Amino acid sequence: MTDDLRIRPAARAVVLSPRPSILLVRFEFPAGTRWALPGGGLEIGESHVDALQRELHEEIGLAGREIGPHIWTREHHFPFLDGNWDGQREHIHLVTIDHEFPPEPSLSWDELRTEFLHEIRWWTPDELRASDAHFVPFDLAALVDDLIEIGPPATAINVRP
Repeated sequence: MTDDLRIRPAARAVVLSPRPSILLVRFEFPAGTRWALPGGGLEIGESHVDALQRELHEEIGLAGREIGPHIWTREHHFPFLDGNWDGQREHIHLVTIDHEFPPEPSLSWDELRTEFLHEIRWWTPDELRASDAHFVPFDLAALVDDLIEIGPPATAINVRP
């Protein structure tokens, strides 16, 4: 029963450049490699927007950027390695930028690796579609294509884990 699950609230961002390209982070978990959107869990008392601003600064060095609309929601159930959570519910926001930038996290790489983060890079839609990498959310290439072609949804949509 999902009512008994301890679900961590989190915020992530689709950081989208005009090229178009999207900035992703590579996590190395015992269960495998995952390319994901930058972001992370909310601290006590933090809003999704505040958490996302903090996480973007820590993980990719993007500070002071306006956080756009909540476009997707993603919930996935899995036991956290630390045993504190049974899953995560992410509010995913659009963050548009005017050019690609070289990611410069404010956290050290040693600190990032303790959070399983090992790489940051820009991906074009063509690269997403051609890759056999494991992306989260699952249908990331199609979701990004829709975002570029149609624009953000009027209300947040649920996406597959």
